[in-house]
Amino acid sequence: MERINILLFENFETLDVFGPVEAFGMTGAFDIHFVSLPGGIVVNKHGVRIETEKAEPCPDGIWLIPGGGGTRPLARDEEFIAALKELVKDAAYILTVCTGTALLGRTGLLDQKDATSNKLSFAWVQSCGEQVKWHREARWVRDGNIYTSAGVSAGTDMALGFIADRLGQQAAEEAARRMEYHWNTDADHDIF
Repeated sequence: MERINILLFENFETLDVFGPVEAFGMTGAFDIHFVSLPGGIVVNKHGVRIETEKAEPCPDGIWLIPGGGGTRPLARDEEFIAALKELVKDAAYILTVCTGTALLGRTGLLDQKDATSNKLSFAWVQSCGEQVKWHREARWVRDGNIYTSAGVSAGTDMALGFIADRLGQQAAEEAARRMEYHWNTDADHDIF
């Protein structure tokens, strides 16, 4: 099983995390871990409390970075950004949802790469990665081992796209069917 580290922080967006987690969980192919920089309880914007492990570098692991209101202060937190870069720089894959892309953008790891983000916060996210090749119209974007998605529900579409790339289209379609989820399969077009 491939390990997926879901990086949590205060005020993360609920669906950014649990949509992809549901998709990954449906496959039975991923070992899902909720992590945070300090470890312990993390509370999101809806009051959801999650017990996390202390984040450690995981070479060849998979990282998912969600968005949400908590990304705004973290994008200005140089210690957090340096720690994030150290955690994910050797990852097999990095997936970001919504404004989580701003955090990755601030590390410099997205420089000269194609990416997208939440359309309602697009200008702010762009300001966190001025050397990134931004795609406003995309639902999700893959550039090498990095996947970025538009806002909130787009993370589930991206996760299913990632599953299709790793395990095959049939595995992704079966996960979506079991979730009773209408998968927006067109990565290049975000209706929002």
